Amino acid sequence: MQQPNLSLTYNLKASTLEENYPLIIMLHGYGSDENDLFGFANELPEHYMIISAKAPYPLQPYGNAWYAINFDASKGKFSDIEQAKKSRDLVIKFIEEIKENFKVDANRITLLGFSQGTILSFAIALSHPKLIKNVVGLSGYVDQNMLTDDFETKDFSSLQIYNSHGSVDQVIPVEWARKNEAVFKKLGIDYAYEEFPVGHGVNPQNFMSFKRWLIQKDN
Repeated sequence: MQQPNLSLTYNLKASTLEENYPLIIMLHGYGSDENDLFGFANELPEHYMIISAKAPYPLQPYGNAWYAINFDASKGKFSDIEQAKKSRDLVIKFIEEIKENFKVDANRITLLGFSQGTILSFAIALSHPKLIKNVVGLSGYVDQNMLTDDFETKDFSSLQIYNSHGSVDQVIPVEWARKNEAVFKKLGIDYAYEEFPVGHGVNPQNFMSFKRWLIQKDN
C-alpha cells in the first residue's frame, strides 16, 4: 500500500477489509517513536487498520516527545502545556487526514496510548469525544490543563475508556491514575480500570486484558 504523506510520520498495518474498517491510532510515550507500540499490531485483530504515529518533537540523543517535560528546582517536574495542546490539535488534524486518505469507519476510531501518549489520548478524547469511540490508556493520567475549556459541556455517551497502570510504577505514580476514575464518573463515561504488578510498562496479562476489552466493546 502506498502511504500518503500526512502531518505526522507513521507506521501502518493495513486492514484485511477493503473499506469501512475500524482504526487504531497508537501514540507512544516520551522518548520513544512510532516503532514502539507497533509491536502490538500483529497481535491485534486483522480487520483493524493500525497506524502508529511519531511524535513531532525530537529529543537528544534519540526518541521523540509529544511535549516537553521540564525540570525546575522549585516546581519540580512539569509539562509544557502549550506544546501538549499543539500536539493534541495536530493529532486531531492527523485523524482527519487519515479519514480523507483511507476508507476507515469514522465511527470506530480507537486511540491506544502509553504514558505520555495516554495523557495525550485522554486530552484528545475528552476534548473531542465525538471523534473517538475508544481509548486504551496504558500507564497515564488525565491532565485537565490539556483539555479544551468547554470539555465538560461535551456529549460523552459514545466514548469508552480502558485505563490500566502498574501498581509499582516509578515514573508515573499509580495514585495519579487512580484519580482518573473521578473524572470519568463525573462525565458519565463508560470506563474500565485495572492495575497490574509491574512498573512503567505493559505485561502480557495487561495486553491480553485490553485486547479482550477492545474486542468486546468495539463491535
